Amino acid sequence: MKKIVSYLLVGMLLSFNILSAQLEIKTGENVAVTDTEAGKVRGYIEDNTYIYKGIPYAQAERFMPPKKTDSWEGIRSSMTYGPVAPLLIPTTEVNDEGEFVFDHNWGYTNEDCLRINIWTPGLDDKQRPVLFWIHGGGFTAGSSQELPSYDGKNLSEKGDVVVVSINHRLNVLGFLDLSAYGEKYKHSANNSILDMVAALEWVRDNISNFGGDPNNVLIFGQSGGGAKVNTLMAMPKAKGLFHKAVNQSGSFRMGILEKEDTQAISAEVLSQLGLSPEQVDSLQTLPFEKLSAAGTKALKIVEEKMKAAGKPITGFGLGWGPSVDGEDLPFQLFSKEAFELSKDVPLLIGTTKNEFAPFANMRFLGASEVDILKHIKETYKDKADAYIAAVKKAYPNDTDPKDLLDVDTLFRPGAVEQANEKSSLEGGAPVYMFLFTWQSPVMDGKYKSLHCMELPFVFDNVALANHMTGGGKEAHALADKVSRAWLNFAKTGDPNHDGLPEWPAYNSENTATMYFDNSCTVGPQRDKELFQLTANK
Repeated sequence: MKKIVSYLLVGMLLSFNILSAQLEIKTGENVAVTDTEAGKVRGYIEDNTYIYKGIPYAQAERFMPPKKTDSWEGIRSSMTYGPVAPLLIPTTEVNDEGEFVFDHNWGYTNEDCLRINIWTPGLDDKQRPVLFWIHGGGFTAGSSQELPSYDGKNLSEKGDVVVVSINHRLNVLGFLDLSAYGEKYKHSANNSILDMVAALEWVRDNISNFGGDPNNVLIFGQSGGGAKVNTLMAMPKAKGLFHKAVNQSGSFRMGILEKEDTQAISAEVLSQLGLSPEQVDSLQTLPFEKLSAAGTKALKIVEEKMKAAGKPITGFGLGWGPSVDGEDLPFQLFSKEAFELSKDVPLLIGTTKNEFAPFANMRFLGASEVDILKHIKETYKDKADAYIAAVKKAYPNDTDPKDLLDVDTLFRPGAVEQANEKSSLEGGAPVYMFLFTWQSPVMDGKYKSLHCMELPFVFDNVALANHMTGGGKEAHALADKVSRAWLNFAKTGDPNHDGLPEWPAYNSENTATMYFDNSCTVGPQRDKELFQLTANK
């Protein structure tokens, strides 16, 4: 009996020591201190990772372009996340189950939100690849700390890379086009994207002090972050500041507004506030809540006018976002000029299998096959049988009747179009296509491969995001494969590694696609007929 107790005590002690080693934090006045152009910063060390949060990378007055941040004296403490951009609608209540799955960190808001976070294995001269993360939330919401998936420690440690993430201006603050009202506002239509350029310039000028290589920078983002990646790829001012790109579920908005439309929005904002053009400067001091409300009304009014004029509305309706301004963004994102600008940038692109479809079709949860087939018949009429055949061709192993509804036809078509266009450039860099099909077991599996589901796998944060992934062994095994692919792509421009089947570069003929699941496979595009059927739905 004494031996058994002794063994138990030894086991408990070993477990405690292992746990303590995993959670070791080093802090202090002289711990993790390094230089930036503006002054010294101090972070902390968790295990062997140096972590810095909330460092100012630039500063900006409302509607003005970003400029270098003021210098500071002494050592700036940089151990907690900085402020996030104000939300159009402040979060005062949440859906309990949905909030459990996504596990948001809403942060605190401030218009002075240009902040950068860094995870690095060492403050040395090793010149590691830099992975520059751009958060989602469309162009209106979100932040670098919003989801547990975004934590960069595991990815940095696993790949011996530097991981960076940023906060930047959003919504009306980042995209209200006041260029018609004076030279000083000529950049206002795309200030949010200029913030990202400023952050990339900060990386170029400072990241070597954090053990990173400014000449090997990957930009990657998901959803709105993927759309921001596309925007930077079409932006002359950003050329040369990054060298590889990953777009995850970010090609749903292929067209952006033109100046006549963005200036119409700003004119309507003034009208809603009862201001004349001569009073435009008062917008710089107007309470954000009033500016936000006027902007929301203006968008609805201009959207109706655009619809009446037969103009297309991209994305999920007229909203804040980048536009062709003739100053900083001279091209449409999917134009030949834009593709040519980023011709030499390797691209990894893809989506999740289900994206928003499980949310959209939640009312059919538990519905009978008869009811689901009836809904398909009512929706697709004489094309119903062709739709069912196309879904079964795309996903032949699906057996639940609701699976017929829960396929994404909103995000992936744009990714395929972008991959086709970019891979056709003569002498261009390679394109690699993926589809994340792994199904989460959380809440009896009803969320499937939801929008954002691949994020914990990319960052190797299955345990941190266990509300979304379930945290099981299969999820951890797949996270190892996915994160290694992203790391290899960041280092070499090629995502292949020994844990995956051979992943050829994509072109419109081979349509080579990596299907990420418990068993990863490579195959051609299987949903071409499905997209043709649903293109006008």
